[in-house]
Amino acid sequence: MRKLIMTMWMSLDGFISGPDNDMSWVMAGYNNEMAEYEDGFVSSADTLLLGRVTYESFAGSWPKVPDNPEVSASEREYAKKLNAMKKIVFSRSMVKADWNNSSISKEIKRDEIMRLKQMPGKNIIIYGSASIVKGLAEMGLIDEYQILVYPVLLGSGKRLFDSKEGKIALKLLNTDTYSSGVVAMFYVPQIKEV
Repeated sequence: MRKLIMTMWMSLDGFISGPDNDMSWVMAGYNNEMAEYEDGFVSSADTLLLGRVTYESFAGSWPKVPDNPEVSASEREYAKKLNAMKKIVFSRSMVKADWNNSSISKEIKRDEIMRLKQMPGKNIIIYGSASIVKGLAEMGLIDEYQILVYPVLLGSGKRLFDSKEGKIALKLLNTDTYSSGVVAMFYVPQIKEV
């Protein structure tokens, strides 16, 4: 069975975006090591799940990157991988998704995600898309959580999880530390003993 894996950037004080959805702090910690992490993450998958906001951001930029002579060869290759993937955007308001291999689903349905996980292929991944991550986590559908903690204190902003979600116990698999000070933490849901 394919794994459903999420990745998320997070500040040291627990925010995934700053005030006014500021994400500039993510690029401040970006370097070749982070590019290698992201390439490995995308290379392990053939399906990408997104919320509308993340989809619109990605679809507005990544399709143009392979033809842009001003970007690096590695960034072009990364863009080609993203562009080739099957993409499912969860949105109640979108009526069309023009990015290559994209489709729209109005809501997260547990049986459809389980069917997707049972199909042959590589992993299924989620970049950002906090509301989608929350919905999938509540249904117990995420197989691995990859949290990238950046050495920055934002003070306020948007959190990935809040007190509305029930308890989800996680087990730490591994950590990686990057020269930028980013710490990647890899978790899986903890199996309840009977």
